[in-house]
Parts: sequence; structure tokens; C-alpha cells
Amino acid sequence: MQTQIEFNDELKLTKIKQSSFNPTHIFECGQAFRWYKEDDMSYTTVDGDMYCNVSLVGDYVYIKNCTEDDYYKKWENYFDLKTDYSEIKEKLSFNETLKNALEYGDGIRILNQDKFSTIISFIISANNQIPRIMKSVNIICENYGKFLGEFNGRKLYSFPKPEDLAKVPVEEMREVCRVGFRDKRIVDVSKMVANNEFDIWEIDNLSNEELRKELINLPGVGPKVADCIMLFSYNRHNTFPVDVWIKRVMEYLFIKEETNKNLIAKYADDLFGDYAGYAQQYLFYYGRENTIGK
Repeated sequence: MQTQIEFNDELKLTKIKQSSFNPTHIFECGQAFRWYKEDDMSYTTVDGDMYCNVSLVGDYVYIKNCTEDDYYKKWENYFDLKTDYSEIKEKLSFNETLKNALEYGDGIRILNQDKFSTIISFIISANNQIPRIMKSVNIICENYGKFLGEFNGRKLYSFPKPEDLAKVPVEEMREVCRVGFRDKRIVDVSKMVANNEFDIWEIDNLSNEELRKELINLPGVGPKVADCIMLFSYNRHNTFPVDVWIKRVMEYLFIKEETNKNLIAKYADDLFGDYAGYAQQYLFYYGRENTIGK
């Protein structure tokens, strides 16, 4: 797939012709927690130790604070810009119900996020709501991350390195960062990664089943959190995380009766196959925004 792209390194601006890209749908579909919606409807996002601002004008995506090097080093992969989403949507359009979700969430793309920050963020996400997750993640970054710069009057910080989070006292993690019962889990996982007891890069070579098992061995990581980490940071796009919204949507639109999460995941695997992760994002956004099944 050929992409029409222009770089202006002097202005640190990248312009891409891309019809399948909607920043609102991308950032507000529950996959990422480090973004800010600006007054001009653009979005500023931080991943690891880099940040950019992205907006859509017609068929063009504008990425600010992005040189040519930044684009190829980071943002092309982060925004999954090598993937043809029109082809994915075509593959998933076999079902009228799903077609409605595809149209509603047009422009969603699965973000390929920093591994360590994704693990910690989704540990925080367990039994939590998105605004509170975002608040806790931002407090962690402001207190223990590195200052990256200022954009639109907002100071931006990197996600802390494992060795930095590993030093944070559990009580401080709970009280300052407002993570509740997840405090010790966050510190323990940070220590495991910092001490090379858990290699977040090596496990990328494992099969889906083996990767899920390794992730579930981490404190605070259950099946749903493991599936989210796999989908949003390990490129396992056939993974179908089942949270409360997905459970409601699948029961209401497809299964037509209440059932357990394991059976829902199996149903999705049979129905969507290799595109299950993409289907999950369209259905999550469609279901949550329209309060389907609630």
C-alpha cells in the first residue's frame, strides 16, 4: 500500500493522505490512556518517551512534533500506518450487525504501544474507569518520568523506566498516584522487569498461548488484562479482550443470551478469526458510545 506523505523537518510536521484515520475514534476506544483532546479537536499523545499532536483535515492527517526520522522511528508503527484498514473492514463486513459498528467507528486504528507502559497501564485498568486510569497514569509520569517538553501550554513527561518505578515505596504509589489495591502489583512488576526476571522483549517471540501464560504470571494481570496487552503492544491482532462492554455487546448483538467470558472469546475467535482484535475495537467503541446492552 503506497502512502502519500510529506515531511517538513523545519516545522517538525508530517502530512499524510490517509482516509482511514479518525483521531477521536482511535484515542477514545479504550486502547490508550496517555492522550489529551485539544480545543481545536486535535489530540496530543505520549508513548514511552516521545510525543506528538495529531489532527485530521479532510483526507489528510497532520502530525506535529514529528520529523521524518520521528515518523519512521516511532509514529508510523504506533499508528499502524502500514496496515490497509479498508481491506480489514472488507473482511469483517460479512455481517450486517458488525457492518454498523465498522461504519460507526470508521477511522479506528489499533495503536502499537510501548510495552512496559502498556503493561502497567492495563494493570491499573483492572476494575477501573477510563478517566481514573488516565489520571493515575499521568500522575505516575509527572512524578517519576522525564520531562519531554511543553505543547499547548501543557508539560509532557515520559513514562518512567522500570528501574525508576521499582524504587517507589508501595504506600507512595497508592497515596500519591491513587492506584488503590494495584499499588504493590505495579511496584512488583516494575522490579521484575528492572531486574530482568521478566523480559518484556523476549516473550514477543512466544506463541499467543505461551505469551498469555507468561503475562498472567505477572502480579495484577488476569486473562482480560493479558489480552489487552497482547493486542495493544504485542501485535497479536487475533486477540479478543472481553471486558464488561464487550460482554454486553456480544450477548446483545450476537449470542442473544447471557454467557461467560471464555465462551464469548471462543465465539469471537470462530466468527472473526485473525481479525478478532480489530472487530473488538469497533464493537467496543460502538457498544460503549451507544450504551448497547446496558
